[in-house]
Parts: sequence; C-alpha cells; structure tokens
Amino acid sequence: QEPGNHTLLTTFVLSGGSSHPGLQSLLFFTFCLIYTITITGNLLTLTVTLHPAFHTPMYFFLRVLSFLDISTASVVVPQMLVNFLSGDRSISYLGCATQLYCVIFLGSTECCLLAAMAYDRYVAVCNPLRYTVIMKSRVCHCLVLLSCCSGNVVSVVQTAWVFTLPFCGPNKINSFFCDIPPLITLSCTDTSLYERQAITATVLVILTPFCLIVLSYACIISSILKISSSEGRHKTFSSCSSHLIVATLYYGSGILIYLRPKASYSQDVKKFLPLVYTAVIPMLNPLIYCLRNKDVKAVLTRRMADLMRK
Repeated sequence: QEPGNHTLLTTFVLSGGSSHPGLQSLLFFTFCLIYTITITGNLLTLTVTLHPAFHTPMYFFLRVLSFLDISTASVVVPQMLVNFLSGDRSISYLGCATQLYCVIFLGSTECCLLAAMAYDRYVAVCNPLRYTVIMKSRVCHCLVLLSCCSGNVVSVVQTAWVFTLPFCGPNKINSFFCDIPPLITLSCTDTSLYERQAITATVLVILTPFCLIVLSYACIISSILKISSSEGRHKTFSSCSSHLIVATLYYGSGILIYLRPKASYSQDVKKFLPLVYTAVIPMLNPLIYCLRNKDVKAVLTRRMADLMRK
C-alpha cells in the first residue's frame, strides 16, 4: 500500500494483555509484584555496594547495571500497569517513539556493559597481578561511557528508521510496549529493506558483545583449569559465575526474541517474550548477584540487623 490515500496515524493502541477482567487483574498484580521486587532489589544493590568494601571495578559495573535495570523496568512496566486497569490503552506517536528509543538505548547499553564486565573478570582471573593497573577508575568510566555512546547511536538510528516509515492503520500494536517487530508490521509500505537493516543492527548489538564474552570466558576457563587446588578453582569460578548467569539470561532472551524466524512463535508468545528482558531479568539480576555473593549478603545482613535494633 502507498500512504497517499490514507490518513497517517498520530496515536497507537498497545493491545497487549487480555480483554478478560480477571486475567487483567492477575497480570496487574503479577507485574506490580515483579516491579516492586525489581526496584527494591536494585536499590538495595546500589546502596549496599556503596560500602567502602565494594569500591572495586566489579561492583562499580554492578551499580551501573542496577541503574540500567531500574530504568528499563520503569520505562515499560508502569505504562503496562496503567493499561491493565484502564480502558484507554492509547499512546501518542511521540510517546511511542520516546519509549522505543529508551528501550533500545537501555538494552543496547546493557549488552555492551555485560561485555565490559566480562573483560573485567578476564583481567581479574587471567592477569591478577596487573588487575589494579589495568582496571583503573578512568578505564572503568571510559568503558561505561563507551557502552552508553554505543547504545545511543544504535537507538537513534533504529528509532529514526522505524518512525520514518508511514503508519496509515490499523493502529493496534500487538505488544505491551512499543517495540520494533510489532511496530513495523503496521507500516503501509514495503518494510523488507528496513527488516534487513534491523536484523543487521540486532546481530551487531547482540552477537558482537556476546562473542567477546564467549572469548573472555574461554580464556577464563582455561586459566581456571590451570589452578592446582580444587578450592582455588571453585573460588575463582564463583567470582565469575553470577556474571555468566546474567549474561546467559540476557543474551539468550535477546536471541530468542529478535534472531528467530517470525513464524517460530504464536502471537501470545511474541507479546510476552520481550517482557523477559524488560521486566523479568531486571528483577533477577540483583537476586543472582546478591544471593550468590557472601560479602554482599554479610553487609546486607548487618545493615538489616542495625535497622531492627533501631
């Protein structure tokens, strides 16, 4: 279709969820609980890791990760909660573009940050004697800045590409939030070129950092296997295992969502899968890092005991 004989859209409708009132209430309370745990867990991580004992590169990156998780969940979940209780699920053209930009920026930045965290673990395990020399504060800040700049470039380009497409109707986005795959299906022009560009960008954003992480952990595992004592091997691997779990969850969900053929999933699965990395993983990250870290648990326990005594 050509847009000439159509009225261009100025609003969209987020049609995620269900028309059944009981299911809407269940979804509301479920994601309200997830969001509460996400904010609480990540704020606790931010607070606890400000303790002088955690002024190391690993915990600096963890604080940035917690901030990104809070931001990602806050861009998506509150709007969803309002939509679950409201009959009006419309979102303006500008609001949709802003939400899409934020989701892509935060997601792309986190992809790059996880690669930076893998590099930190690589230096700590494979070059421990020079760790403090290599991973200076300036280097850590530069890695975070590079991650943000990369995320911003990807987000600006992708958002601009999507919103230069003509949208002439229908205006129902088959998703809980504004995302690229359901949006481009609403365009009234041929999107095959854009889809190829989007896949190329997705491969670069997801697979490039993922390959760097795989390479880092190949070197890490090789170094761990050279450690003579089993206790030393276990301790060294434990220092990397939380990041490995988080990276596997994040990149695994990204690959399942954006690099699988369109026909692989039903419409309902397509709606819920993106919530894995925008709502569920931000909730799990602080649980994975805190529950598997004895030092963090010890500081958290002391602080809770101090609060209870007061």
